[in-house]
Amino acid sequence: MLVTLSSALEQGLLYCFMVLGVYLTFRVLDFPDLTVDGSMTLGASVCAVLIINGASPFLATLAGTASGAAAGIVTGFIHILLKSDSADTNYGPKLISGILTTTALYTVNLRIMGRSNIPLLGETTFFDKLGSMLNVRMVHWPLVATLAVLAVIVKYLLDWFLHTDLGLSMRAIGDNEQMIRSLSVNTSVTRVIGLAVANALVALTGSLVAQQQGYTDIGMSVGVLVAGLAGVILGEAIFGTRSVSWVLFSVIAGSLVYRTLIALGLRVDWIKPTDLKLLTALFVMIALGAPVIRRKLVKS
Repeated sequence: MLVTLSSALEQGLLYCFMVLGVYLTFRVLDFPDLTVDGSMTLGASVCAVLIINGASPFLATLAGTASGAAAGIVTGFIHILLKSDSADTNYGPKLISGILTTTALYTVNLRIMGRSNIPLLGETTFFDKLGSMLNVRMVHWPLVATLAVLAVIVKYLLDWFLHTDLGLSMRAIGDNEQMIRSLSVNTSVTRVIGLAVANALVALTGSLVAQQQGYTDIGMSVGVLVAGLAGVILGEAIFGTRSVSWVLFSVIAGSLVYRTLIALGLRVDWIKPTDLKLLTALFVMIALGAPVIRRKLVKS
């Protein structure tokens, strides 16, 4: 049971950066960004290729993260080209820009890797390097503790960023874009920066997951956007959204809860690994329905 719990927490912490990226686009920017399915694999493929070619795993992880930021910038520029009105209340250009980028990234990722998957067994990874520096074997609870520290660092950096002038402008775009335009803020540039930051977080998850599981695969991020939304919705439903600082912790906790529920669900004899997508859909439905049911019970 402890091994199952540590594995669930490990997965939750690995994917929490992706969930933070999804929160930035869907909640802060009000931008349904579908680039996630491509940028996560992009980060993993760039990181893996650099590692097998002898690069430092720290630099490879940083490069993988930066490649995700580049993907977000591409999505932002496509959106600027496609949007047709100043208010930009139509979700069409936002959806299409993400779809175009993630579609193109499938070919880009194959070009980067040169094949459909790259094994990293026998290569020195980020976790191997960090483990040797700390003189500890990065498995189970030591790995969970390391990822937790990294998650807290990223959380506070993101918290600081969202309280800067640029971050406040980004939050205002999601709340009332017309108002922030009236204050002479360039919403297009601000949105591009937000998409870059969000997809950098997604690519960071891809880089870390590839090194943790020992390979990168062209299909490793299929459906990951739904898992990201599940983490965001579960976190907000369970822990609330009292402030930006609090909701960032809620989102990370939501990722942990989601992965723990999946791990516990798969331990049930009559649930098979092929039922994972169904479990995800059920968890999201429950998380979405819980606040509505709670409000109705309070009124009654």
